[in-house]
Amino acid sequence: RDAELRQRLGRVVGEAGDAESAVRLTRTLRPAVALLDIGLPDRSGFEVAEQLAGETRVVLISSRGHADLGKRVRESGALGFIRKEDLSGEAILALLEAV
Repeated sequence: RDAELRQRLGRVVGEAGDAESAVRLTRTLRPAVALLDIGLPDRSGFEVAEQLAGETRVVLISSRGHADLGKRVRESGALGFIRKEDLSGEAILALLEAV
C-alpha cells in the first residue's frame, strides 16, 4: 500500500515512521510539503504539524475518515486534510492553490 501511495504522489524525498523522525527529516530535507499521518505511533500528527508550523507546509493524511476535523486541522497549522484513498499529487496541488 505504501509503495502504491508513493507511486501516486510522484517525488518523495523522505519517509519517517514516527513523529521524532518526521520532524528531524523535515528540518533536514526541507520539503515543499510534508505529509503527516494523523495516527503516528508515538504522537499525533496534529502535534507534529504544530511543531513544524512556520517551517514547512503540512498536509495531514489518514486512512480513516474523520468527521469534523476542520477545527483541529486549522488549530494545528496544517493546510488541510486528505484521506489516503484520495491522495494524489493533484489533490495536494489543489489544496496548496486553495490556501
